[in-house]
Amino acid sequence: MATVSSHILNGVDGTHAGGIAVSLSRIGTQGSTLIFATRTDDGGRLLEEVDLTGADIDATYEAIFATGAYWANRSIPSSESQIMQEIVLRFQMPDPGKKYHMPIILSPNSYSAWLSG
Repeated sequence: MATVSSHILNGVDGTHAGGIAVSLSRIGTQGSTLIFATRTDDGGRLLEEVDLTGADIDATYEAIFATGAYWANRSIPSSESQIMQEIVLRFQMPDPGKKYHMPIILSPNSYSAWLSG
């Protein structure tokens, strides 16, 4: 099994970004297939196992982090209107036994993300 994980930090105040909705889909020419839909835990972490048995090693996956709702529940200074609603990361998982980790630092209208695997 492959493992998909993330740790999301609030770049405004340095806290963990818990409760963010996250979905992972396999995308292709025939549309997309939902792999999982969940939320980050109170510590801003995501940890999901993904069965890639028989999956195309060249397949593209799309992780969507619904950050708009997260910021809607927080006090944002009026000078910083929040316009970004989602973070979308597309990547491949060629090794079915590997861990794919996506740390994210987010603010109302920007983010920094990287993938280690």
